[in-house]
Amino acid sequence: MPSAVPLVFFGTPEFAVPTLEALVAAGRSPIAIVTQPSRPAGRGQQPRQPAVALRAQALGLAILQPERVRSPELLAELRRLEPAIAVVVAFGQIFPAELLALPRLGCLNLHASLLPLHRGAAPIQAALAAGDQRTGVTVMQMEKGLDSGPILLQEATPIGPRETAGQLSGRLADLGARLMVEALARLERGELVAQPQDASRATFAPRLTRDSGRVDWHLSATDLANRLRAYTPWPGLVAELRGTPVKLRRAWPVAATDAPAAALAPAAPGAMPPEPGTFLGLAPAGLVVACGGGSMLVVEELQRPDRRAQRAADFVNGERLQSGERFT
Repeated sequence: MPSAVPLVFFGTPEFAVPTLEALVAAGRSPIAIVTQPSRPAGRGQQPRQPAVALRAQALGLAILQPERVRSPELLAELRRLEPAIAVVVAFGQIFPAELLALPRLGCLNLHASLLPLHRGAAPIQAALAAGDQRTGVTVMQMEKGLDSGPILLQEATPIGPRETAGQLSGRLADLGARLMVEALARLERGELVAQPQDASRATFAPRLTRDSGRVDWHLSATDLANRLRAYTPWPGLVAELRGTPVKLRRAWPVAATDAPAAALAPAAPGAMPPEPGTFLGLAPAGLVVACGGGSMLVVEELQRPDRRAQRAADFVNGERLQSGERFT
């Protein structure tokens, strides 16, 4: 059954699916689903429907898949449908002013951060890369600016010390689904008070590219470990060894008990510290690499392209890696 307040749902990736399911379970089935068209994906680059389209089909919901959200055809169809509200979750395109003004009660967006922190396309990864201890979800009223609209509801959650973007995304998707259903109920009862964002506290989370995961060994080991968590599962944290890529699959800052004795030995007077990226030796926890500021990273698992991931000891033995060689 459609909701008593007719709504249109905008969403594309897996992150948006729990909110769609929660709306349906709450008796708020959208009158239409707007999602992006199928795109080439995988090694074969075959067209693949987005996760929201597949779930909407299974639920028997009407689907619209415009190439661009500002297309005259889509706007005309939405005017015909006369939605009272739009629910937007990770749709992936900027809304024009005409669309923002179309629903009578506006457009509500679910954003995966505690706004005004981490506005933009990759808030989950940005929170992890920054080493944040907590994050959350925000339901906001959309406006023309990038994630700058007034806040309607927020809920925070701690970030686990070894939680990855993939793991955190699943938790935030479920948390956000519940919060969006609550926001709609409270909006109908007139209980929501919009709170303007403090723009002076805003930080930004630009869209990731494959190059975002390129290792900079001059960063501290803590920064690199945070980036690894942020870029798992995509794009990964990738270095080069002997001119070919190697992905770091699991890695953490070195504790004194993790490091090989040679790496902890006092340097000779006048000796230069090892260059960032230098392989310092193999310890029980993994292989140890010098990083910026004299810090060290212990890498537990690595992977060459088109090969299985390997434990550090197997990688060192298979590559015949010698202390003093450099990852770049």
